[in-house]
Amino acid sequence: MTFVQIIDCRTSRYEDMSRLMDDWVAATEGKRTATHALVGKDRAQDGHYVEIVEFPSHEDAMRNSNLPETDRIFAEMVALCDVRPSFTDLDVVRDDRLGGGGLGDEGLSDEGLNKTTARRFFEDVARDGDLGLMDELFATGYRHHDIGKEEPTVVGLEAMRSDVESWRNAFDLAFTLHSQLAGDDEVATRWTWRGTHQGDFMGHQPTGQEVTMEGTTTFRFQDGKIAEGWWIYDMLGLKRQLESGPV
Repeated sequence: MTFVQIIDCRTSRYEDMSRLMDDWVAATEGKRTATHALVGKDRAQDGHYVEIVEFPSHEDAMRNSNLPETDRIFAEMVALCDVRPSFTDLDVVRDDRLGGGGLGDEGLSDEGLNKTTARRFFEDVARDGDLGLMDELFATGYRHHDIGKEEPTVVGLEAMRSDVESWRNAFDLAFTLHSQLAGDDEVATRWTWRGTHQGDFMGHQPTGQEVTMEGTTTFRFQDGKIAEGWWIYDMLGLKRQLESGPV
């Protein structure tokens, strides 16, 4: 279940706090589990700011809080506040992601819906293992383009489902989605996953080693479903990590 944390802060040093947030983003690249954050300034009260941070789940939020970089930045943030910030923890029970026009105009935008569908694949399917959801997200004739395969293009959802199972059996995937760009009928998602090598992978027996991989996936949508996907990722970097063994 998606989890949101609301941070209520009063400060006369917002520019310093904004730079501190930039430092945290840079320091936790590839490790943080937060997927979206926004900061609002109170129009009625000077120095009153509210930050809303979204996580795939409460468990992901806890992993994010346990990062040493988060502890350090939080201590510095408290020092910049006029009073100690307050926190509100929320489990999201309804999520209507609205497009640019608003419901009074053209309603939910196709681009907004497509971005949400792409996120659901990474969060609910690839990370959480809800493979049954793939029938809802993907078109039956899905075309899969994967630069890491001997046969780079495969047609059919079952091939994609088998691929997801194979990766999940080898690693306990935890995705960080860095950015999404949508245009026309395509959505490009830049991601990093971190996981423990727990199963056989391309001849590499399980090592228990924690590894990471970066990549970009572009999905093409048709009638609201993912009809085609192009996967580009750092396979060479992953193999080097597995071959080097635990540090």
